[in-house]
Formats: sequence, structure tokens, C-alpha cells
Amino acid sequence: MVIQKIVARQIFDSRGNPTVEVDLTTNLGMFRAAVPSGASTGVHEALELRDNDKNNYHGKGVLKAVENINKIIAPEVIKSGICVTAQEDMDNFMLKLDGTENKSKFGANAILGVSLAVCKAGAAAKGVPLYQHIANLAGNPNIILPVPAFNVINGGSHAGNKLAMQEFMILPTGATSFTEAMKIGSEVYHHLKKVINNKFGLDATAVGDEGGFAPNILNNKDALFLIQDAIAKAGYTGKVEIGMDVAASEFHKDGLYDLDFKNPNSDKSLWLSPDKLTELYMEFVKEFPITSIEDPFDQDHWDAWSKMTAGTNIQIVGDDLTVTNPKRIATAVEKKACNCLLLKVNQIGTVTESIKAHNLAKSNGWGTMVSHRSGETEDTFIADLVVGLSTGQIKTGAPCRSERLAKYNQILRIEEELGAGAKFAGKSFRKPQ
Repeated sequence: MVIQKIVARQIFDSRGNPTVEVDLTTNLGMFRAAVPSGASTGVHEALELRDNDKNNYHGKGVLKAVENINKIIAPEVIKSGICVTAQEDMDNFMLKLDGTENKSKFGANAILGVSLAVCKAGAAAKGVPLYQHIANLAGNPNIILPVPAFNVINGGSHAGNKLAMQEFMILPTGATSFTEAMKIGSEVYHHLKKVINNKFGLDATAVGDEGGFAPNILNNKDALFLIQDAIAKAGYTGKVEIGMDVAASEFHKDGLYDLDFKNPNSDKSLWLSPDKLTELYMEFVKEFPITSIEDPFDQDHWDAWSKMTAGTNIQIVGDDLTVTNPKRIATAVEKKACNCLLLKVNQIGTVTESIKAHNLAKSNGWGTMVSHRSGETEDTFIADLVVGLSTGQIKTGAPCRSERLAKYNQILRIEEELGAGAKFAGKSFRKPQ
């Protein structure tokens, strides 16, 4: 099943910024993939190639990455004659062609666009659904549907409010199916809208980049109270747990954490030491049904991570810390810095490396949460990825905005296709059985 043609172009993501799209053609037809982009990106991520031409798209154009595909990667890949079913061979071929540690020659966004399209074409060539093809590539014999982690309140770099911590999520772990989890998520979300409207007025129900509400609150605990209230009003107390993505690298300054970082005249009393910040998290965990905290500290603040992970039994998720990079994951394993990997395909840049990152995390007893980016497209690849790898958990925004719902809707279709044999991760989302 050889590739006949590869064409890349510049399209737009959900924030209105340019991104890369790839059309790959075999004798079975055309397979399209689009590449997402993050706002709060870790310094250790693979390089997203931007044009940096300030006169065009504020420097965010991706025409260089597109040209790298059309003029270099496409001709070489086609000439190689590698079959689309040989995902690892194809990805390794592109990595060798690029030859840099962080994919800075072609751009991780260029390489990933082709890698995703190859994976879709490979599934068609094998005559199996995309999730099944990914399961086969990963050596995963068990198909399990994930618990969705809906980002219902946005703060940090994703919203214009004063809230320092970036995401407050609801996880319907008490659901018995993915369909029921979606129902719970949707109903709690709409109750939350009413709760926020009653307390702060209608303008506070405007949504952030990932569809969550962004009320203008400064105290992170207030966000948790709002969510707890909405869960109770929806009648789902005990069925829904809370997750947070703190994205603490965004407000780490001189060894301290500035919880008023969006204020130019930041209140110094809100600058916390790692120990004080840990105490705050533990207070949250005691008071609310919190099951998962992501990026509680800066991406290089290893000792604070290790100390917190040792002192709690909840899920501690590494995102900026691990950036889906096997080398960073290995360091985090050695330092016992966290117990869950956040898997973002564009942090590492190929399907093969994403699968390897998950398998490395899993073999060390960690969980894996598959994740979207704040700059998303209508591409639903990660929905099939989370099912194929059966990681048990996915975050891809609130039940709002089509680029977010596209992923959840795809998992609903997969659930329907699996029929009576569909298994849902539920309470065992950290280690799905």
C-alpha cells in the first residue's frame, strides 16, 4: 500500500492561528490529518516550527513547515516506498531525515502531520478501524473506553480571568458507560452555567479556549466550590470526581509560585513556596473529591514533584514535566516525580513515539491521560488513540465547542460500533482492566 501523493497546506486552529494539515493519498483514497497547538507549552517539547514573520499572522504562520513537507518530506517518503502499514518504519525514516533531537529541522508539526495521516491510511489498508490499528501497533489486546475529563472552569493562560490555576475538570468515574459519562458531563456543565450566572451574572458564563467557563475569580478554591455545587444540583454527588491542571510553570518565579501572576501589581502575599503550595493542594484534596492534579509545580522543580507524589495517593500527572518524551519520562520514573503521563502527540511529534511513551509509562505502573491542546482542530485522531491504547482517561475540553466535542462524539461512535462488548474504564480509569 504505497503512498501516491502527499500535500500539505496551512489551515486554522480553534484559536484562529495557522496550523498544518496534510492530505495523503493511496489507492484506497485520501487521508487527512491536522496538527494541534498548545498555549502553555513546556520548554522541553519538540519544536513547533513557526515562520516568525511578524508581518504575517503575528509571526505564527506555518508556511515553512508546510514547505518542508511538500518539498522535502513528501518526495523522500514517496521515494522510500515504505508501506503505510509500517508506521514505525515510516516514523523512523522521517526522524532520520530530520536528524535533530527536537525535530527543529522540519518542525514537529510537519513530521506529525504526515505521521498521523500515515496512521489513518494504515488502518484503511489493514481494513480495520483506526482505534484497532493503533491497538495492534501498541500491542494492546484489550479495548477499553476512557473516562472523559471535562475542563469546565478555565484559568491560567487559557482565560482572561484572574485565576492562576489553568483547568478545573470533572471526571464522571461513577458512570457505567461512555454514553452515561457524556450525559453526566453535559448536565453538570449546564448546571454550572446556572450557578455561575446566579452568582456572577451572565457575562461570567463566557467560555475560555477549551469551552470551560471563566468567571473572574482569584481564589482557586472558589472554582472548586462552584463545581461541587453544580455536581450536587445535577444530582451526581459521589459519581463525579474533580481533576485539576495547575500548569504551575506558568506562574513559577524565583523558586516561588505567584497565584496573582495575571495582575501587573501582583500581591506578594499570594507568592507561595513549594511546601506552602503543596499544603494548599492537600487542603483541596481533603475538602473536595479531587482525584487528579496535573503539573502542580514547575517543569524543572523535580524535588517538589517527588515530595508531593510520595505524600499522596491521588493521581499526579506530568505534562510540562514529561512532555511525552521517553527521556523525560525515564527521569521522572527514576525520581518518582509523578504517577501519570499526559500524552500529547504534538509534544513528541510522531505516532510511534507517542505509543512508546505510553508503553514506557504503563510498564512503570503509571497511568496515561490522553490530551488535546488548547489550539485544536476538527481532527478526531486522539479519540481513536485513547481507545486504541486503552489508557482509561482523556481530556479534550468542556462539552462545548465543536473542536472539543468532535473527539467525544467520535468515542460515542466507537462505543456504538463495539456494541455489547464495549468496556468503560469507570472507577479504574488510572489502571483500566
